[in-house]
Amino acid sequence: MSRTALLVLADGRFPAGGHAHSGGAEAAVKAGRVSDARSLEAFCRGRLHTAGLVSAALAAAAALGVDPAELDAAADARTPSPALRVAARRLGRQLLRAARATWPSGELDAVARAFPKGAHQPVVLGLAARAAGLGEADAAHCAAYECVSGPAGATVRLLSLDPFEASAVLARLAPEVDRVAQRAGEVARGVVHEGADALPAASAPLLEIGAEVHAGWGVRLFAS
Repeated sequence: MSRTALLVLADGRFPAGGHAHSGGAEAAVKAGRVSDARSLEAFCRGRLHTAGLVSAALAAAAALGVDPAELDAAADARTPSPALRVAARRLGRQLLRAARATWPSGELDAVARAFPKGAHQPVVLGLAARAAGLGEADAAHCAAYECVSGPAGATVRLLSLDPFEASAVLARLAPEVDRVAQRAGEVARGVVHEGADALPAASAPLLEIGAEVHAGWGVRLFAS
């Protein structure tokens, strides 16, 4: 496995469209739930152990070769908010474009044909990791880290938060990101034998509600 390939996939400059999405941070800032580094850390921690765990497990299962259609249906079932489902598929479509150009793969081409409007982003992330020669642990780490780094970066723009403080938040969360990624990898190995029902279904109602409210705004900085 290539450590450099992992860095490329996890790099915020990889053209996967994540910069246009706040991971729910914009709605949380507007609602007053995120206002400084401390509340950002709490927000990211909650997101990590709910949506982040689910995304990491989906990505790890895809990297292990579980049927993408089965995983995409499981992702849909675990995403009650229509706005979040739309956002996940848009991100998946953009990530798939970037991954196909970076790591050409017949498996990625097949997913592009099967999901012309985009598959869920974590599923595509796992397939991209697989195409890059990475394993389920790498895919899980990418997904888990992304679920906190995206909101942290967005909050810097939304609140003019000191980037040093945002980076410190990510550093403090690092041990928890590692644990969530490890758990997701273990769950994914179970999915290979038991099917998608073995995936976690941790919920974050405020993220879902915030996404629906955010989708109705006439003016917003981020797409989600």
